Amino acid sequence: MNSEDNNYCLSITGKTKLLGVIGHPVEHSLSPVMHNAALAKLGLDYVYLPFPIAPENLETAMAGFAAIGVVGFSVTIPHKQAILPFLSEISPIAQAIGAVNTVTRQGNGWVGTNTDVEGFIAPLQTTYHQDWSQKVAVILGNGGAARAVVAGCIQLGLAEIHVVGRNLQKLSQFRQSWQNSIFADKFQVHYWEELPKLIPQANLLVNTTPIGMYPHIENSPLSVDEMEYLSPNVIAYDLIYIPKPTRFLQLAEKQKAIPIDGLEMLVQQGAAALKIWLQQEKVPVSEMRQALQNHLGL
Repeated sequence: MNSEDNNYCLSITGKTKLLGVIGHPVEHSLSPVMHNAALAKLGLDYVYLPFPIAPENLETAMAGFAAIGVVGFSVTIPHKQAILPFLSEISPIAQAIGAVNTVTRQGNGWVGTNTDVEGFIAPLQTTYHQDWSQKVAVILGNGGAARAVVAGCIQLGLAEIHVVGRNLQKLSQFRQSWQNSIFADKFQVHYWEELPKLIPQANLLVNTTPIGMYPHIENSPLSVDEMEYLSPNVIAYDLIYIPKPTRFLQLAEKQKAIPIDGLEMLVQQGAAALKIWLQQEKVPVSEMRQALQNHLGL
């Protein structure tokens, strides 16, 4: 811990308000780095902490958070869908997606929403000005993160959206869970074996699986052979941000794809969450981004 970190820690008192992130594992999370940088910039008496919560302890942890007055928290793998039954209110976008990544204490209950959609589309809108209505997306994985990506692709107006999974039962559940949603007919689901015909069509290839995440950094959701189906100039987007670049993006770049990692999505979804927790419209996004870049040595 450097002297700057030490000074910051010494400022924490019994009045300091608590924010955090829950996940399992959660030690890899960079959310504390960017959020604490933003809170320091704003001069607020808050601290943002990582909370490793095993799936079987989720309900107990939330009761504990209520007891100690946690203001709000981020939600990451594997809790984005599991947390739904423990919330007293869920925003329309989170209901449509069926997954929550941001929770806020209101009154005697917890309110959940999803800022992953905003985070996902931000780098696509700011960096790649194109007619998305002519594009095809192939999404790897069918968990909570995939749900936000589907919603983001729908918002962008992509012509075709294909979701690909390995587990037939989970893929079927993914499809069925959208039946009463406004997004029900906007995408198709496919088994992994169909990738050879899907990948060549892709203009946007998104990895929403945890495959390749620290500490298993040598892994990729697609093999070298599967990645060879990729056309040049496809946008390959990995929601993972550690390591940088992931094995998935390394393989994609060898096929002359345009890489996007999860760092900007992390920044933008985090900024949207911070606005909710602090109930203010402006947060220091540039400081959040810079803190992450400094931490990663970029």
